[in-house]
Amino acid sequence: MSGAIVVGVGPGIGLSVARRFANEGLPVTVLARTAETIDRATADLAASGARVRGIRADVTDERALREALDTAVAHEGVPDVLVYNVGLIRADAPGELSIADHLEAWKINVGGAMTAATHIGSRMVDAGKGTIVFTGGMPNPEPTLTSLSLGKAGLRAFAELLGRSYGPAGVHVATVTVCGPVAPGTEYDPDAIAEHYWRLHTQAVQAWEHEVVFAGEPVA
Repeated sequence: MSGAIVVGVGPGIGLSVARRFANEGLPVTVLARTAETIDRATADLAASGARVRGIRADVTDERALREALDTAVAHEGVPDVLVYNVGLIRADAPGELSIADHLEAWKINVGGAMTAATHIGSRMVDAGKGTIVFTGGMPNPEPTLTSLSLGKAGLRAFAELLGRSYGPAGVHVATVTVCGPVAPGTEYDPDAIAEHYWRLHTQAVQAWEHEVVFAGEPVA
């Protein structure tokens, strides 16, 4: 097994997804913008016995992101699964942000996903297998979250386009659309959400799902 790459490994979904794949014995490479985030994530994962590598990369820097992904592949090979779990969540109403600000948000919410998925996905196509999962959200546009609504809509469209392109070559592309605020111990517990990433990765071709809408689970 060549493992998993998780782009965006903050303390919520990203870390839970990395831990879920590591628990199955896969080596995990985690990418984040800051050294502090990487250090916390790698320490957490290593403490549970995971084989983990952390690489710093800003998803808005296309060259740096490609180089980070190349480093991951050089150490572990083409991954079995790539997860893009990066998003800029902020309150903004229509007309509040400049176009430049919207473009910066787009780079994070969609641009980085396009770079990561095509850079790694093309190698998965050559290998004839692989899974790419994006963390989505905003199933319905929300005027108080305009840039995020636009970004998640764009991400969903990109995932569908990529699935049509890569699916025939054996690469499963899917989105996990999270419908509420993520927090441990709530109906949007990140560990519960992470189960769906693993389930998508292990689905048989004939049972592939391309979007999971996570609308919360009862708290035990």
